Amino acid sequence: RQRQMCIRDRLNIEDLRKICCLENIEITLHAAKRLEQRGIKMADIIACIQNGKIIEQYPTDYPYPSCLILGLSVNNQHLHVVVVGSNLETLWLITTYYPDTKKWEADFQTRKEN
Repeated sequence: RQRQMCIRDRLNIEDLRKICCLENIEITLHAAKRLEQRGIKMADIIACIQNGKIIEQYPTDYPYPSCLILGLSVNNQHLHVVVVGSNLETLWLITTYYPDTKKWEADFQTRKEN
């Protein structure tokens, strides 16, 4: 079955911001577990998307492209959020975490080499 072409292979932060509200966010089981484990609230997710920027694109993710957003939580902590904007009506939250300086450079945008 061919994927609908109403979506682009690259997500745009402006498009994601337009649909970024509690009613439009679907949380995967994985993401729900991570939110609870890491003490991250939905307000943090929304703040991150509203003030953040896309730092990595995953255009080949199945079944829809996803992206990694770097932004700030409500407490001004750096936060990474991975979302799918499948139909530009719903945001699927894949995972979220506070970036670790062991894995990320000081700008939290650049992965460290292994």
